[in-house]
Amino acid sequence: MKKLLFSFLVLIVIAIGLLHFYTPGYMVFYHDTYRRLSYFPIVLGAIWFGVSGGLTLAALTSIAFIPHLLLYIGSEPQTYLSELTEIILYLLAGGVVGLIAGRESKLRQQYKLLSEKLKKSYDRLHNEAKLLIEAEEQLSVSQKLSSLGELSASLAHEVKNPLSSIKGTAEILLDEFPKEHPKREFVEILLAETSRLNATVNEVLRYSSGKGSKEGEKGKYEPLPETISRVLKLLDNRIKEKRIHLELYDIAFADYFLVDGHKMSQVFLNIVLNAIDAVSVEGKISIDGKKTSDGISVSISDNGPGISASEQARIFEAFYSGKEGGTGLGLSISQKIVKSYNGKITVSDSSSGGACLSIYLPERTFM
Repeated sequence: MKKLLFSFLVLIVIAIGLLHFYTPGYMVFYHDTYRRLSYFPIVLGAIWFGVSGGLTLAALTSIAFIPHLLLYIGSEPQTYLSELTEIILYLLAGGVVGLIAGRESKLRQQYKLLSEKLKKSYDRLHNEAKLLIEAEEQLSVSQKLSSLGELSASLAHEVKNPLSSIKGTAEILLDEFPKEHPKREFVEILLAETSRLNATVNEVLRYSSGKGSKEGEKGKYEPLPETISRVLKLLDNRIKEKRIHLELYDIAFADYFLVDGHKMSQVFLNIVLNAIDAVSVEGKISIDGKKTSDGISVSISDNGPGISASEQARIFEAFYSGKEGGTGLGLSISQKIVKSYNGKITVSDSSSGGACLSIYLPERTFM
């Protein structure tokens, strides 16, 4: 590109020289015009190519100006010297403008380098500030978890005795209802949930004492549809209170798929409870399952207000809650449980306009 520009300026110089040569000497007005036009390629060359470009074009212009000088040979010395002075002015114009343009170019380059350094400094400062904010958030979460751990241990100790009483009462009630009695099933659920809660309390107490889970300890394995059915029976009153239309698609195909009933019922309980809270009266909740190439996927969707993209990125964070009065622990705990079995929970928009949470469980984990 620069070569083309320089060639273009050289052609202009040649053209002006030819005009000087073929214009008769007595046509002074035209020669004065050509002299002034000669400054344009010189100045442009100095601006675009610096001192070297300005002086080169000034020299070429001077050479092109020589045929015009020949017209004044034999004239008065003053007239000849006046024309000769034009060459000196050409060289001065090319040199001075080139120096100014070169200095401006250096300043522009310095400003560019300074701008790049400032941008790098800004980016580094921005990244450091981001890391600092993340560190503060992690510290805050750690402090909350530490306080929560102490509180959980205290609560677990206080809850353990009442749980034993509830379990004993449930066992007495169970004896009062024969197997064919319609209410016996609810007493069995009460007894099972009490046992699950008691196991959770014992686990909290072990962790708070630094012992962790007992080696080789396993939960009660049961078919996946059975776990989901038990959770829905526990939430039956909540569903009826809001007159929610519950669509439970046929998931009997998953009867072969065994899950840890104690753990997974907590996961489904948290997610379905969130869906119940999200939908309005006479809302809609759908539960559907499908077999994947190496496991099972269960989707729970609703027609509530949905979850924004910014919230979707944070709903699994501990203590983050999008609803008033929420602890922000339900989905966080659920995700950890599912991840411990090499599964995952994803969130997306449901076809009915609300939110859809999908739980994927690999088959090899539970078999």
